[in-house]
Amino acid sequence: QVNNMVVNIIEDFGRIDILVNNAGVNVGKEGRVPIHEFRETDWQRIINIDLNGVFYCSKAVARHMVKQKSGKIINISSIVGIVPLRLQVAFAAAKAGVINMTRAMALELAPYNICVNCIAPGSTLVEGTRELFYSNPRIADSLLSHIPLKRAAEPEEMTGAALFLASEDSDYVTGQVIAVDGGWTCGFARDW
Repeated sequence: QVNNMVVNIIEDFGRIDILVNNAGVNVGKEGRVPIHEFRETDWQRIINIDLNGVFYCSKAVARHMVKQKSGKIINISSIVGIVPLRLQVAFAAAKAGVINMTRAMALELAPYNICVNCIAPGSTLVEGTRELFYSNPRIADSLLSHIPLKRAAEPEEMTGAALFLASEDSDYVTGQVIAVDGGWTCGFARDW
């Protein structure tokens, strides 16, 4: 399917300049259990979409970017790939894998003038996070206590990083991870 998609895009547009790998899934409340209880079906589903999807799409598109000697690949990871959270072993593994795959791809594709970078979103207000976290004030307060800006991101707040990485302004940026997380990964702000 991925290879067919790329062939169709090349036929319609002649080239691919930018790839954004943005697919991602996780488990819901019922699936948030420690590793010894984690369902193998959830592991396979998350790894297949969140990690393997980046590999297959990047591989197919990179073939064409190598021929044209230019391109931008932007992978979407998560802060969970930087700072793992409990009860999400597959998501943490997949998103950490995306970060290191980004760096490996950047090294391999740099000779062809292809920049590969990663965005690591923090807690973002989408339907799933509203249901899991923000509909319960106790959980929301606990989560927000880890974010120095004291709020979740709006989905639109991810676009600035993506536009920068897709633009000529980032032509000398490759192999980097930009955390768009309200300060979550800079450390916990404690007064003691």
